[in-house]
Amino acid sequence: MASRGARILALIALATTVASCGLPRSGPNKREIYQGSVQKEGDAFIVTVNDRVTRATAVLPALGFSSKFLKAGVVGSDTIRPGDTLGLTIYENVDDGLLSGKGVNASVLDEVQVDGAGYIFIPYAGRIRAAGNTPERLRQIITEKLDAQTPDPQVVVRRLAGDGSTVTVVGGVGAQGVYPIERPNRTLSAMLASAGGIMIPTEVAHITVIRGGERGEIWFEDLYDHPEMDIALRGGDRILVEQDSRAFSALGATGRQNRVPFQTQTLSALEAIAQVGGLNSGLADPTGVFIFRNEPSEIANAVLGRSDLVGDQRFAYVLDLTEPTGMFQARDFVIRDGDTVYVTEAPYVQWTKTLSVLTGAASSANSLQALAGQ
Repeated sequence: MASRGARILALIALATTVASCGLPRSGPNKREIYQGSVQKEGDAFIVTVNDRVTRATAVLPALGFSSKFLKAGVVGSDTIRPGDTLGLTIYENVDDGLLSGKGVNASVLDEVQVDGAGYIFIPYAGRIRAAGNTPERLRQIITEKLDAQTPDPQVVVRRLAGDGSTVTVVGGVGAQGVYPIERPNRTLSAMLASAGGIMIPTEVAHITVIRGGERGEIWFEDLYDHPEMDIALRGGDRILVEQDSRAFSALGATGRQNRVPFQTQTLSALEAIAQVGGLNSGLADPTGVFIFRNEPSEIANAVLGRSDLVGDQRFAYVLDLTEPTGMFQARDFVIRDGDTVYVTEAPYVQWTKTLSVLTGAASSANSLQALAGQ
């Protein structure tokens, strides 16, 4: 009987040893992360966050419009453009004119299309450049062309609806479509209003304007915070409204482990932690909050005070929320797209798990001994 009990206790001891070596946990602890540092022949720089580090890493997406967009003046509502349709009436001071029939002194030319090069054709006046002129100026040009062939011609030019001065609006707006540039909607914000307004959260609404080979981007709210960014539109512009696609990953002892989209234009480490439900009070080590990212060489050299690093570098930034300034540093440290926010477990958590295994093993041993004694 004693031999049988000894064998049972040996099996329990072995099981306890295996359990203590492979206890479940949410990820590596601080010691294991530091083992991967460059200083210990790893491949990541482990950097404690301070005021200098927050300043060096506070890089935000550079959005805005180039000078080509900003210097483009508002298109005049009367300016003729390629694709426009014109209506012309030509009066001749004779009974049998060049364009009108006998007994009729007026000739009506409806729906004269301005071609892609900006020209129209008028009989006896030839090919005339219309684009870039106002209807009044085009009237003068046609009159001058016909004056040598018919006495005292009178010309009326009307600018009808055309498809050459339109923009395309797609994405998160009330009504996607192709819209003509008219007097009320000649700027970006006015055109967005014509398209039914923004239908996604304005805090993360991102607007892209494509004009030929040029591209400009801006946050929707900046159109009102910076009126100079409310650019004038041009025919053929394409406007894309979309929700910010940036996101970070939250892992470890947090309230929620997930890939989390940005809810504001800028996001601090403190806000990121709050966005996933804060630290898990039963598991988290507030001295071991890490932000993992790949830093471009310019920022990496600035953070480390070096100049020899080339290419992207792996960084693990460490926040200690128990320090007197820890919460302020977490509030000032900027989270960027693709970051991983990882919170380590407190050391006592592993001890608690180990004790749980031991007490469970002891209970099992007692049960086994009771069975053995039967």
